[in-house]
Amino acid sequence: MALRITKEFKIGFIFILAAFLLVWGFSFLKKQNVFFNERVMYAVYQNVSGLETSGPIFINGVKVGQIGKVYFDPNMSGEIIVRLILTHNFPIPSNSVAQIFSVDLMGSKAVDIILGSSELMAQNGDTLLSDVEASLKDAVNQQILPLKLKAEDLLSSLDTMVVAIQDVFNKDIREDLTASIRSIRQTFKNLESTTQSLDTLVLTQSSRLASIIYNIDMITRNLSNNSQEIDRVLNNLASISDTLAQANISGIFQNINTTVNNLAVILEKVEQGQGTLGMLIQDDKLYKELEKSAYELNRLMEDIRLNPKRYVRFSVF
Repeated sequence: MALRITKEFKIGFIFILAAFLLVWGFSFLKKQNVFFNERVMYAVYQNVSGLETSGPIFINGVKVGQIGKVYFDPNMSGEIIVRLILTHNFPIPSNSVAQIFSVDLMGSKAVDIILGSSELMAQNGDTLLSDVEASLKDAVNQQILPLKLKAEDLLSSLDTMVVAIQDVFNKDIREDLTASIRSIRQTFKNLESTTQSLDTLVLTQSSRLASIIYNIDMITRNLSNNSQEIDRVLNNLASISDTLAQANISGIFQNINTTVNNLAVILEKVEQGQGTLGMLIQDDKLYKELEKSAYELNRLMEDIRLNPKRYVRFSVF
C-alpha cells in the first residue's frame, strides 16, 4: 500500500523547512555557525579602537570565532565589554589574553587570543585578560613624537642663536670678520706659493734626495750586518764602565791633586830662586859658570884626544 502524503503534511514540512532556512540564513548573515556548539567568553577594554560586531577572532592565525557584541559596562564605568563567540573547541588556558589588533592597513580590527601557560582551561562565560595592540598610527606617533620634540627644541635654539648673532654682529665686528677673511685668503695664497716652491725643490733635488735615501739605506744595512760587532763593542764599553766603577777613581784623583799641589809648591820655589834649579833660572851667573866649565871640560877632552901622552905614561919593564 503506497504511503499517501497529505496536504497538511506538505504544508507542515514546508513551514519547518522555511523556518530552518530562516534561522540558517540569519545565522549565516551574522557569520555564526549553527551546526557547532558555541562557547561565549568576555573581555573588558578601556578602548576597543573601533572594534565592530562580527569581527573575526584568531588563535595563532586561525579563525576560531567572531565578535558577538560590543557594549558599555552597565555600571557606567566607561569600560567596554566585548562578547567573544568561539565556534572551535580548541582549549584556551585561563590566563590567555584577548588582544585587539589591526587586520590590515585600512584599520580593520580583530581579536587575537594569545594563549597562556596555565593548566587551568577557560570555561564558557569566563572573562579573559585583555590588551590592545598599538595601531600603525600610534606606532608612527610614538616614533615621530621624540623627533618632533627635538625639532622644536632645535628650532628654539636656532631662533635664540640667530637673535644673539644679530645682536653681536654689529658693523665693527662685520668689518673685522671681513678683514680676517681677507687675511685668511692671503695666507692660503702664501701657502700655495710655498707648496709650489717645495714642489720645485723636490723636482730639482730629486736625484740628491734619492742619493741620500740610498746612503741611509746602506747605513741601515751596514748597521744590520754589523749588529754583532756593535753588540761586542757595547759589551766591551759596559765592561770598561764596570771596571771604572769598581776602580778607586776618587783615590786616584786625590793622588793627582796632591801631586799637582806639590808641583805647584816646587814651581813656586823655583820662581823665588830657591834651590839649584831656582838659582839656575833666576841667577845667570851660575848658568855662565856652568857654561864656562862645560867649555873648559870640552877643551880638556879635546886635548886628551890629541895629546894622550901628556896624560898617560906607559913603561915597559
